[in-house]
Amino acid sequence: RSGLVAGYVGQTALKVHELVEQAVGGILFIDEAYTLERSVGGFGQEAIDTLLKAMEDYRDNLVVIVAGYEKEMQRFIASNPGLKSRFSNYIYFEDYSATELFSIFKKCCEKEQYKMDLDAERLLQEYIGNNKKQFSGNGRDIRNLFEKMKKEQANRLQDEEYSLKELMLVTRDDIEEIIKKRTYIQAGKFSF
Repeated sequence: RSGLVAGYVGQTALKVHELVEQAVGGILFIDEAYTLERSVGGFGQEAIDTLLKAMEDYRDNLVVIVAGYEKEMQRFIASNPGLKSRFSNYIYFEDYSATELFSIFKKCCEKEQYKMDLDAERLLQEYIGNNKKQFSGNGRDIRNLFEKMKKEQANRLQDEEYSLKELMLVTRDDIEEIIKKRTYIQAGKFSF
């Protein structure tokens, strides 16, 4: 949205034109496109109107892909008859499985050279498996969980000196702290 919508009348059309010009001969990918439909001040509508015209003008030389959560995208497409007629092909992606979500977490660990001990792995696998709906099948939720794990691990290690190996080890205690805090958040009792 921020790449398409400006704060003043007329500027949004210019931003859209610039992006379209860069994409001509290729693909313009708009993630979370549904945010255009509900933007304040009508500037999102200006972006949609300008984009629809550009799609018609460059129909032989431009591919536009819009993406977002299914329900929000259905509302977005239904918000303008021009959208419905220009976006006629839909691809639905299944949510990640619990195993895939755990794998994403492990890849985050590997990328930053963290290593989980077996107890931490087992607890995290069990937690994700039992609470998959909380993660919306979404890799972003798992990356956020990883960031919270790093904070918990840093808190656990803050008062003493450790070897590099110990500094990079994720333990069951770190995972338990994340789970405890997520449980409080879901109950509305705690935020972090």
